[in-house]
Amino acid sequence: MDVALRRGWSLTTAFPFMISRRTLSLFWRCGAGTPWPPAPTGRRGAAAPRRHAHSGATPERLPFSRLSQEDLAFFRETLPGGAITDPDLLEAHNVDWLKSVRGHGELLLRPQTTAQVSEILRYCNDRNLAVNPQGGNTGLVGGSVPVYDEIILSTALLNNILTFDPVSGILTCQAGCVLEGLSGYLEEQDFIMPLDLGAKGSCHIGGNVATNAGGLRLLRYGSLRGTVLGLEVVLADGRVLDCLSTLRKDNTGYDLKQLFIGSEGTLGVITAVSVLCPRKPSAVHVAFLGCQTFEQLLGTFKLCKGMLGEILSAFEFLDAACMGLLNTHLKLPNPITDCPFYIVIETSGSNSAHDEEKLHNFLEEAMTSSLVTDGTVASDDTKVKALWSMRERVTEALTHDGYTYKYDVSLPVEGLYQLVTATRDHLGSRAKNVVGYGHVGDGNLHLNITSPGPDPSLQGAIEPFVYGWTAGVRGSVSAEHGLGLKKRNYIYYSKPRPAVALMGHIKTLMDPRGILNPYKTLPDDLD
Repeated sequence: MDVALRRGWSLTTAFPFMISRRTLSLFWRCGAGTPWPPAPTGRRGAAAPRRHAHSGATPERLPFSRLSQEDLAFFRETLPGGAITDPDLLEAHNVDWLKSVRGHGELLLRPQTTAQVSEILRYCNDRNLAVNPQGGNTGLVGGSVPVYDEIILSTALLNNILTFDPVSGILTCQAGCVLEGLSGYLEEQDFIMPLDLGAKGSCHIGGNVATNAGGLRLLRYGSLRGTVLGLEVVLADGRVLDCLSTLRKDNTGYDLKQLFIGSEGTLGVITAVSVLCPRKPSAVHVAFLGCQTFEQLLGTFKLCKGMLGEILSAFEFLDAACMGLLNTHLKLPNPITDCPFYIVIETSGSNSAHDEEKLHNFLEEAMTSSLVTDGTVASDDTKVKALWSMRERVTEALTHDGYTYKYDVSLPVEGLYQLVTATRDHLGSRAKNVVGYGHVGDGNLHLNITSPGPDPSLQGAIEPFVYGWTAGVRGSVSAEHGLGLKKRNYIYYSKPRPAVALMGHIKTLMDPRGILNPYKTLPDDLD
């Protein structure tokens, strides 16, 4: 099915369940919605960070040991061919994907087994050598690269699929498996991964778990806190914690794996994962729709949840500014007429005729209630991917627009876009572009501000404004990207001081010498 809808056409003829591949379009005026209340300025929890004017300030180097020739000799003996000191090879591992953070790591280690990771960490802990665990290096908050000369511990060669049970759908694999590779393997077994990310071609499942990545399928399958069943983790002192369970129910004591999901490599190095995978849907449809107001977009979401129900797998949005960047920098044509807001809706099910009927009824109601102004629908794999690219490639388009300040926040869904508007008003002409896109289904806004180059005065105007606004509506300053280096000092806008202090106690208990990602996630002024 690959169609668009035109107002005034008979849906019973223009949108049959066995539909021909043609394009329709729907046009009509939509009334303006009522704006959400303006951004409050109050904060939740304890006082704001005390030390730094903004979160990107580099902390002082802690008194870790420096790498010696004896250390290099040990690592070369432990990892023949896997201890790398060539500056040219180290370069890509010292710079983050956004090219906004650069470390000075002098050694890259590439273990292939959990036992090797254990030996490395035991030695580093004894020698007081700081370690930076690294997966696919696709993070957006400076959490995946060194700050100073930390040893880079790559999981790239921990890339084996260990087991897959086609009855239960439980996959067990090493942490360095690339998400797209796992997806391809599972599709051959008629299953899929429960998460899908724009960085799937590079990101590692261990890094996904360590950052609790959300992605495009969270609306349907939930977060990794629910789908990850077990972990194998090497602690800072080299001990191996084997919690690699494949049980869906296990209520014996504390659920220790939850400590490591979202801990960003500060409590241990994840070496293996077991994850519950859903069956591959046999019928997938994607609708790309346009709305005149965000209130109408929310009305479409409400209608969508009610009418599509169990087959709804994604509800994403992007604004007109995002579309402009896609057009300008990636030459991606708008598949529908220009609108202030765009929606990507995906349905996934096991019965194509059933799903098409539900989608037909939903689109008919959306048309007659004037919630959307234009749209196209596809079920052909190529065209489905083309429609998804309008949402998935926004991050890529932003990299061509200049230096990007990225904010990943959770907000009440009814006011998801108001932070974009408030930020535009606050910054005025100081920013080149202020754009918003994200996951409506789980209230996750990706706010991005571009400038011709790094601009400390612009960053000072953005921060802490964005976080103060977010805290004022009881949102979260990190929805799915984590805190890393860039956002660590803004944790107090989402968590009260006693909670952050408890995190510090847990870190001290599990990593007494603080060698694992020492400059990430937790704030500089931790008591």
